[in-house]
Amino acid sequence: MIFLSFFYDAATSYHMKLVKAMATVAGMTGLSRIAGFARDMLTAAYLGAGPVGDAFFVALKLPNFFRRVTAEGAFSIAFVPIYSKTLESENQEVADRFASNAFMFMLCALSVFTFVALLLMPYIIGAIAPGFAGDPLRSDLAVELTRITFPYLLLMSLTALLGGVLNAMDRFAPFAFAPVLFNLSLIVSLLLSGYFETAGHAMAWGLLASGVLQFVFLFVCAKRANMRITIARPRLDADMKKVLKLMGPAVIGAGVVHINLFADIILASFLEEGSISYMYYADRLNQLPLGVVGIAVGTALLPMLSRAMVQEDKSQASALFSRAMEYCLLLALPAAVALMVMPLELITVLFERGAFDHDDSIITSQVLRAYALGLPAYIAIKVFSTAHWAREDTTTPVRISVVATILNILLSIILIQYIGVAGIALGTGLTGWLQFYLHMRALKTHPSAHFDGKFLRNMPKIVLSSCVMGVCVYILCALLSGYIFDGATWVQVLALCGIVLGGMAAYGTLILGTGAVSLSHLKKTLLRRSKGA
Repeated sequence: MIFLSFFYDAATSYHMKLVKAMATVAGMTGLSRIAGFARDMLTAAYLGAGPVGDAFFVALKLPNFFRRVTAEGAFSIAFVPIYSKTLESENQEVADRFASNAFMFMLCALSVFTFVALLLMPYIIGAIAPGFAGDPLRSDLAVELTRITFPYLLLMSLTALLGGVLNAMDRFAPFAFAPVLFNLSLIVSLLLSGYFETAGHAMAWGLLASGVLQFVFLFVCAKRANMRITIARPRLDADMKKVLKLMGPAVIGAGVVHINLFADIILASFLEEGSISYMYYADRLNQLPLGVVGIAVGTALLPMLSRAMVQEDKSQASALFSRAMEYCLLLALPAAVALMVMPLELITVLFERGAFDHDDSIITSQVLRAYALGLPAYIAIKVFSTAHWAREDTTTPVRISVVATILNILLSIILIQYIGVAGIALGTGLTGWLQFYLHMRALKTHPSAHFDGKFLRNMPKIVLSSCVMGVCVYILCALLSGYIFDGATWVQVLALCGIVLGGMAAYGTLILGTGAVSLSHLKKTLLRRSKGA
């Protein structure tokens, strides 16, 4: 959180506001990721990478897929800009009426959808994991566990709406903190797994409980922020028609993006047992920077950029866009380099215990390296997409997503013939850079999405610093490999910490030395923080 605030630009208050919001979200998301690592370590130890693991990860991904498409995807994309503008141009009471109506629409629609999905679950699992058909254990278990987890979709969709309202009111901490409750709930469920049929059953019930906890928490926070949800029959008024109209292409776009996830599951279900699990564990590490940086930027930027465009302040919008992209590059690029240089070391220390053995570590590290290749592109895409959504353009991201999805599936089918499950991850990584290029082209004529001189000067410095840091990390890994692969657990942890801290020190020295980050701004920020403390 403090690290992000180093990049505060004192000349403009909106830069401060963006960095403060990003720092809040990143700090809370970072806390969630720490809890998530504890959860993943326990998951690997208790669940491993076998048939129960494969079945649970399908049960985990299915409700999350629909949640990201409907709630955190299309609905938030359409809802947040309109709510932000209503709050800006009208008042809190009018905005609350709009939010209440949207809440009731979502509650009614998703309740029906959830009920139908529970009835049709065997057919849904057969469609998204056809490779399970010849394996009754994985197939039946996936149906059973997904019926437990699927109501999570309804709970988290309502939670996402409340989170969007709070974000539009510049209260970013509650929604960013909610995933901590998710991780803690699953940790408790794993510790109590001896009371369940399998660890997969324990985690499925833990997932459902986490949905209840997150919804109650956000509802209380929204109430404390003086938001009033009115329980009434939903009305198809002008604002809701506009939301639904914007949701149309956004649903397709978000759906197309996340179809990649199910394309990956479909392909992996035909590969060796444990392939879906390998992808899950690798993606968890890949999601650390993607979540902390990407979610922080997207969450903070959307309402601010929307307001700047409502006010037709092109210079402010352009500055927000450039700083957001700069912060993404500054934090995401070294993370991607590190994940590509030392994936086996990370997987070994974090996951290799209990039901997760060294062979699992080797395959998972190959998948992680392939995912990390596209990490900077996917984080940058969050900024590009936010620029489209802020001006209520939900069509352009759809076109880009369709092209990217087709290429991703084709690449994955080709690459798995040569490198197995890692080919699916490599196809995803390469596709990210195609999307990056297409977004750049689409925003070329948009006046609010131009990179300013500061970004163009700092970009090559950040790239150079990240590459040199990668060499340093590689050397440290070679020197400490004996401790990482042959030492006791505490020795492994110390060695990994040494590599990580060494890489961070090298990168910090390089970005300060090249001027990518100003030492004077750093000192001013620290002084400003100490005075405000």
